[in-house]
Amino acid sequence: MRIDAFNKVSQLYKTSSAKNTTKKTGTSFSDTLEISKAGKDYQIAKQAVAAAPDVRADKVNDIKQRLAAGTYSIGVKELTDKLVEQYFDETV
Repeated sequence: MRIDAFNKVSQLYKTSSAKNTTKKTGTSFSDTLEISKAGKDYQIAKQAVAAAPDVRADKVNDIKQRLAAGTYSIGVKELTDKLVEQYFDETV
């Protein structure tokens, strides 16, 4: 591009002259945020899950007692079904 052509273009758009700006006063605009009902429900559910314990101690203690007493038994079919299900869940 030729320099003289650039000067003509800048004169056409008056890019070389600085413009004064004025600051508006007295505006009272503020940003607002609204959370939807679904978003609020999600937050409540997330808090409930976070507050719940990871381990259900009552079930664990019951199974421990039944194992110690020798009264806890698992069916072979149930065991194999769970093992196969867990295997395919991990491989997918």
